[in-house]
Amino acid sequence: MNLVAPSLLAADFLNLENEINKINNTKADWLHLDIMDGNFVNNITFGPDLVKQLRKHTNLLFDVHLMLMEPNRYFKDFVKAGAEMITFHYESYQNNEQRFQAIELIKSLKCQVGIAINPKTSVKVLEPFYLEVNMFLIMSVEPGFGGQKFMPKMLEKIETLVKVQSKYNYLIQMDGGINNKNIQLIKNSGVNVIVAGSYLFNGNMSEKINEIKE
Repeated sequence: MNLVAPSLLAADFLNLENEINKINNTKADWLHLDIMDGNFVNNITFGPDLVKQLRKHTNLLFDVHLMLMEPNRYFKDFVKAGAEMITFHYESYQNNEQRFQAIELIKSLKCQVGIAINPKTSVKVLEPFYLEVNMFLIMSVEPGFGGQKFMPKMLEKIETLVKVQSKYNYLIQMDGGINNKNIQLIKNSGVNVIVAGSYLFNGNMSEKINEIKE
């Protein structure tokens, strides 16, 4: 069975309480929170203060996806706000020494840790981290904006991670352009955590999540 993480990026922010209640009334497992700084990507979303407010209204696991230039500065703030999984981008750092330091910092905060890679980044760069993290996030669109078209070639990266997954203890997450046209492909690929935004928020979210979990 797949875990499902609705992406808050696709929610109606003028009716956020209703949107959270809608998610709470489904079989969603996690809440995916995209944090963008206008530098790493060209979009700006929200920060730890909103995450802290959200924490009061749901018991879902908070899956915080940091698309930031200096993610280390914010780990503590997001954990304090309620993050239980923090995923940073491989591309946010210049070398693996910095990436390992980031992993250890997140772990020291008693939080689970993930690494995300952009579509142009080879999946091979993740090999040194197989034993170190809880999750790998494969972006199936360019990060920054919702509603983009899914890149099928990204499923090859999933295949690479699935081949060795049994030797390690990590989850595989996919995010970007997921909808009814590609959901079966993604489920069959071995992805453990499916992030979806526009697809889930437009229409009957509960029914769509049930179908993903079938």
